[in-house]
Amino acid sequence: MTPPPEPRVFFYVQHLLGIGHLARASRIAAALADDGFEVTVVTGGSPVAGFPGPGVHHVALPAILSGDAGFSGLVDEHGQPVDDAFKDRRRDLLLAAFRACRPDIVLLEAFPFGRRQVRFELVPLLDAIATTSPRPLVITSLRDILQERAKPGRDEETVGLIKQHFDRVLVHGDPTFARLEDTFPLASEIADKVSYTGLVAAPPPAPAAEQFDVVVSAGGGAVGIDLIRAALGAANTITGGRWCLISGPNLPQADFDAVTAQAPAHVSVFRFRRDFASLLSGARLSVSQAGYNTVCDVLRAGCQSLLIPFTAGGETEQTTRALRLEKLGLAQVLTEDNLTAESMHMAIERALSNRETRTHSLDLNGAQRTATILRELF
Repeated sequence: MTPPPEPRVFFYVQHLLGIGHLARASRIAAALADDGFEVTVVTGGSPVAGFPGPGVHHVALPAILSGDAGFSGLVDEHGQPVDDAFKDRRRDLLLAAFRACRPDIVLLEAFPFGRRQVRFELVPLLDAIATTSPRPLVITSLRDILQERAKPGRDEETVGLIKQHFDRVLVHGDPTFARLEDTFPLASEIADKVSYTGLVAAPPPAPAAEQFDVVVSAGGGAVGIDLIRAALGAANTITGGRWCLISGPNLPQADFDAVTAQAPAHVSVFRFRRDFASLLSGARLSVSQAGYNTVCDVLRAGCQSLLIPFTAGGETEQTTRALRLEKLGLAQVLTEDNLTAESMHMAIERALSNRETRTHSLDLNGAQRTATILRELF
């Protein structure tokens, strides 16, 4: 007897500023592919080398990005505002990719809890799914801590879309650390559709090829220059040990060149390190923003952590995560409004003087658990 074909997954992810959403989705896609799913990943942001990774089909829509750190508008890859014709083209390409894939499962990263900027193509996609026979399962792939919403009616609209179109809400978090209702007030109305996967961390890394005492990382966006400058200032006054400073792939070239020129001899500057997780496993201290993926890497490594949450444009998610980790004794926190070379120096010295071993019981196997849940649903 011929075995049934493996289920096909159509996974949409749109990154607008950093690469955190894309990195998490890529970890999940890799776990699905390893489990035998046939995975098509549709991306809508600027290309990032190495993502979404091998073993999956990749459809790249014409890129759109956030016009600024506050997500106030959309621009194309040349920095020009996108118009209706551009949006119509993206919508048509997305619908064509969906029809070509003929998926059994559709995963939408963040939507409808986030990514409202691309509802011009996702609502038509949901409408097309509703008229497809057989209809694929529709699931949202959701970060554990959401951005607080100030506009009235947004949460009610999200609940309406979930009830009308979605079969399951996968929350990629450990419910002992953060629950959906902590940052989504109407979670009780969709509680029957919510499943927790655990945090989507990468597998334990191989030993690092080289070792640094302090690893400073600014994330994948173009908004970490203040963190980098403060860390560089601190490095000039903390001369012990080797430092690795990772600027992120999207830092403007002029800023990167200036940082490289100013770095003292014990600081090595890189745009990107593919072995970032391995470097953390051998480091005494990680200095970073408090993004989901970086925190997962730090938790996996077990090193000391100094977090500077990203707060531009009213962002609250990283601050919530950082303060919860601080309360558990798993990190120290330095706020952006108090970020100077002097405050960075003091915080790093304090973190390095802490010799306690950091342990926790948070579930970091969210990618594999996602594959298990989708198998059960299918």
